[in-house]
Amino acid sequence: MIKKVVLAASVAMVFAGAAHARDQIQIVGSSTVFPFSTAVAEAFGQKTSFATPVVESTGSGGGMKLFCAGVGTGHPDITNASRRIKSSEVELCAKNGVADITEVKVGYDGIVIANAIEAPAYDLSLRDLFLALAKDIPTEDGKWIPNPNKTWKDVNASLPAVKIEVLGPPPTSGTRDAFVELAMEGGCKTFGWVKDLKKKDKSAYKAGCHTVREDGGYIDAGENDNLMVQKLTSNPDALAIFGFSFLDQNADKVKGATVGGVAPEFELIADGSYPVSRALFFYVKQAHIGVVPGIEEYVAEFTSEAAWGTEGYLTDKGLIPMSDAERAEWSAVAKGNAKLSM
Repeated sequence: MIKKVVLAASVAMVFAGAAHARDQIQIVGSSTVFPFSTAVAEAFGQKTSFATPVVESTGSGGGMKLFCAGVGTGHPDITNASRRIKSSEVELCAKNGVADITEVKVGYDGIVIANAIEAPAYDLSLRDLFLALAKDIPTEDGKWIPNPNKTWKDVNASLPAVKIEVLGPPPTSGTRDAFVELAMEGGCKTFGWVKDLKKKDKSAYKAGCHTVREDGGYIDAGENDNLMVQKLTSNPDALAIFGFSFLDQNADKVKGATVGGVAPEFELIADGSYPVSRALFFYVKQAHIGVVPGIEEYVAEFTSEAAWGTEGYLTDKGLIPMSDAERAEWSAVAKGNAKLSM
């Protein structure tokens, strides 16, 4: 398990205008982690003498770009992510002098496929999701064809004859990355010859399994998950993809489809039964610690049992906690007592 990302053995800390450093932590990144980070920021501001951190929802990819752009007061201190940092982002950070990053895993989240509370209930397989949302789909004779499926009934005869209209996050979103890898690729692999293709031509396999349709079946709804909830309530035929925490917080307005017969419920995500779940992270820029006040204390609050524990306040926001052993392990990482290089 990777817990520490070390990008260079020794890098001179460049912190322009350190004498006039910010007194407020700046946090960017994942819309899924945003409500958890915001709750921690508010608790931190109330419990300590430090200024309440500023938290922005920019998407995981957008947050990484901002975070990796450089060191100094003009760049964020922490970025949230609903997937692990990519090697290309590690390289971008290194190129811009962001030489020492601590990765902290904070818990788990399920990706739900939701619709309005009064709309029909859906039970979808990973194959159904792939056939509904892929740009091209495989044929039995080993070819790819433009996705012809217009309704859910076209995908699976047991589903309603309702137009496929799925609101989802943009390409910069970690939720979209995780959905594509877990759900779409999972469904794509149910075609035997496609699964074999991965060994022969990985790029062709990825292009076929990971490319989302652009003909209106999938609608880029931006990073605002609350807006998606509003759109579902005004359009009972639509479905949307977002994190479990938003389903949990809006259970009076929307409901989640079962995936492979498993409901997106807290316990079923926590024990791994629900097939579309992922880990959540945040990344800390070590060069900013000791210059921007309160970073270590903010991390300590986030990784406290009062916050991320099984009875912590983040569970009320929908965070699925890690096991006791995992929390102990990642707490040591957050405190700088455990390191591994990428």
